[in-house]
Amino acid sequence: MVLRVHNTMIGQMEEFQPINGNKVGMYVCGINTYDDSHMGHAKSAVTFDVIRRHLVRKGYDVTYVINFTDIEDHCIERTIKLGIPLDELTERYIGEYHKDMGKLGVKKANIYPVASHHMKEIIEAIQKLIDKGFAYESGGEVYFDVMAVAEFGKLSHRKRDDMLAGARVAVDERKRGPLDFVLWKNKKPEEPFWESPWSEGRPGWHIECSVMSMKYLGESFELHGGGTELVFPHHENEIMQSEALSDKTFVKYWLHGGLMNVGDEKMSKSLNNFFTIKDVVKQYDPLVVRFFLLNTHYRKPIDFNQKALEEAAQALGRMQNTLDSVLADAENAIEGEDAFAQVARESVAKFDAAMDEDFNTRDAIASIFEFSREVNKYLESGSKKSSLDEIISTFKIYDEILSIFKFEKGTQDHMMAPLMDVIIDIRQKARAEKNFKLADEIRDRLKELGIEIQDTADDVKWKIIRTSR
Repeated sequence: MVLRVHNTMIGQMEEFQPINGNKVGMYVCGINTYDDSHMGHAKSAVTFDVIRRHLVRKGYDVTYVINFTDIEDHCIERTIKLGIPLDELTERYIGEYHKDMGKLGVKKANIYPVASHHMKEIIEAIQKLIDKGFAYESGGEVYFDVMAVAEFGKLSHRKRDDMLAGARVAVDERKRGPLDFVLWKNKKPEEPFWESPWSEGRPGWHIECSVMSMKYLGESFELHGGGTELVFPHHENEIMQSEALSDKTFVKYWLHGGLMNVGDEKMSKSLNNFFTIKDVVKQYDPLVVRFFLLNTHYRKPIDFNQKALEEAAQALGRMQNTLDSVLADAENAIEGEDAFAQVARESVAKFDAAMDEDFNTRDAIASIFEFSREVNKYLESGSKKSSLDEIISTFKIYDEILSIFKFEKGTQDHMMAPLMDVIIDIRQKARAEKNFKLADEIRDRLKELGIEIQDTADDVKWKIIRTSR
């Protein structure tokens, strides 16, 4: 099957064809290292984790790079406030980032470059831009001359003349034009700084990503990702300065994910409406959080709220229950063959087709739900070991990409069953005594813990579900 991706550069879908055989370079903008990561960061990390996993499943040799930005205003303000060196702050929050992503099942990238560790390369790149006539020094600072490039707005589809017509006179008199952006800035009191040919100072944000991506992936590579908020100006400026440096196409495919919103606003620390990954995974199973993030196509925004997470818990719980039943039945199933393996193969084909259409995890998950319904019908009709093994293998294929399932056998084990018998007996006694308030409270409290009570005409059944606890 052909993999198609939505390329922001052209604003439409196109077939994915690497520049060099099966090798794929993939760069994603990472966090600013001054605080714990929030759910907006989780959305980006899980999105591109799944994209990378699917590329590997397709047989591509992926080199995945995620950068850490530590030479940034918030980072510097935090070091001054805490009275600690920049490296100490950077190491602290890089460590916390890896812990958070580990909980969410995000595989580690191949390379994690840190901006402050690439100062030599950054200074050399800035000097090269000056030498080639694309940048200029003014008052100890260096600016990129936007008028010096032939093309502007390739990614954001903005026109330079329109922006100039609407621009105010540049406040900074050191800039030749209002659209010019800083490559090197003078130091300020108490800020960390580095020596350069122009002044003691530090680099601008945009040049850092150009230098780090090109160092580890080459002057041209396949995929560059990030959130839609980075299209302009960050990624647009990356393109201009990178292609000015190399005279080559910088990136072939640009992928941008939708925002994580809270109500009508983007989740961000500046708006103080963020939820840290640490806090969320204390309240919700990390697999539920991951499922919640993947049950929407990556290019669409997600509204973060408790109801959506609870619905995700219930939905994932239904699929996990199916898998749990298969795992339990597989231990004692009789040998034999039947036709269910064909159903499994067809389901995998639907799953792969969804992922091949711009990594559509929403449709991929829908194919798993469809498969689970077929599996449940099959289990009711009597099952053979060979087919149960095929079903388990199929779920493992899904999990290889999405990483949302548990494969431990015997979830409803011999220790839990007798305890549930006692609890159900107490609840049944309460109902017999018409103490419905207590009976309902027991049912609701169990549901909070991830156990669902099912009252039938003949019996009371229970099962484990995925919930927030």
